Amino acid sequence: MPRHLGWRDAARFRDEPPSKGLMRFMAPANDFRSLREAADWYDNWLRMHALPLWWKVGADHVGGGFLEALSLEGEPRPAPRRARVQGRQIFAYALAGMMGWDGPWREAAWHGLDYMLAHFQREDGLIRTLVGLDGEPIDETAMLYDQAFAILGLATLHRVDPGRIDLVAEGDKIRQGLQSMRHVHGGFRENIAQPFQANAHMHLLEAAMAWGEAGEASWDAMADEIVKAALTTFIDPAGGFLREFFDEEWRPAAGDEGRLVEPGHQFEWAWLLERWGRQRGRGDARAVARRLFAIGRKGVDPVRRVAVNELWDDLTLRDGTARLWPQTEHLKAALILDDLDAALEAANGLRRYLETPCLGVWRDKMNADASFQEGLAPATSLYHLITACKSLADSQA
Repeated sequence: MPRHLGWRDAARFRDEPPSKGLMRFMAPANDFRSLREAADWYDNWLRMHALPLWWKVGADHVGGGFLEALSLEGEPRPAPRRARVQGRQIFAYALAGMMGWDGPWREAAWHGLDYMLAHFQREDGLIRTLVGLDGEPIDETAMLYDQAFAILGLATLHRVDPGRIDLVAEGDKIRQGLQSMRHVHGGFRENIAQPFQANAHMHLLEAAMAWGEAGEASWDAMADEIVKAALTTFIDPAGGFLREFFDEEWRPAAGDEGRLVEPGHQFEWAWLLERWGRQRGRGDARAVARRLFAIGRKGVDPVRRVAVNELWDDLTLRDGTARLWPQTEHLKAALILDDLDAALEAANGLRRYLETPCLGVWRDKMNADASFQEGLAPATSLYHLITACKSLADSQA
């Protein structure tokens, strides 16, 4: 196998035919030959390995809630618990129920929700960010990001298993609490060092759309508001790419922070804007989705065939490490936009992260030389993976 080419070397092969050696690197023998084959493989991986493992080992069946991570051998790694993990796992198992998984999805989803409401919800309805292994608060901060995933989990569970408690009312509590996080110049402030950011709004859009799809039209206004912000503010009017960080007047942040472009977020916004555009009959949003997808593709390393973490705003490489989650978003966006070649490439790239000693966990970070960093499998990735698996399955239905 040839050495891994540098980014500049690899870019040359966009216009020149690769050598036979490079072709062997780019097309391993176990590559999927079709999306049908990929969909079957991922569906089996999800239903037979990931979902059972993260319920059996990744949940705390004594104290409640879900763990932060597992080892690559599928062993629990206890640590203080973030709210976003609970919200994402509630969503994942509720979505598994929508997908017809015959495992204990209902028990798992309610296990997470009961724990979240008991240990993470503050008196103002918002969700605190961190509790200890004993369930006691460690950090009372209400992160916009965490609220979005609590709302998403509630909406998805309401859609698939309503009636046990008033999940609509629980979602409304958080929505009312969000008013304290509104910013005078529009949008919401995040409670981190970069308070004016696109990413938390993106997940809030996903959550609001989930409530709309669950029949609660009162959330549509929030979804529409965030899409308007994306089309007018978050997306650069000249370059067509989505920026990450802004100042308090929603202008691009000064310095390197304002120049950050993440391929994974170009894909994730493309997926959401295409869905929203179809629902609202907005061709302009759908055109923007395709533009974002094209820009995200500029961040796909043609040698490793994975989406890198970061570009600069001139679309040159900033960070060639490739985390798992941009690969799932590449796949989802390619499928919804019907770019089948890109979808197959993304499915093959993602598979390498899932080839682990214990099936059902994943590697999180690929280095520039295509090796993987040592580390744990973060629970938060199941949210990304199950939506990618569902997108693949739906594409073949």
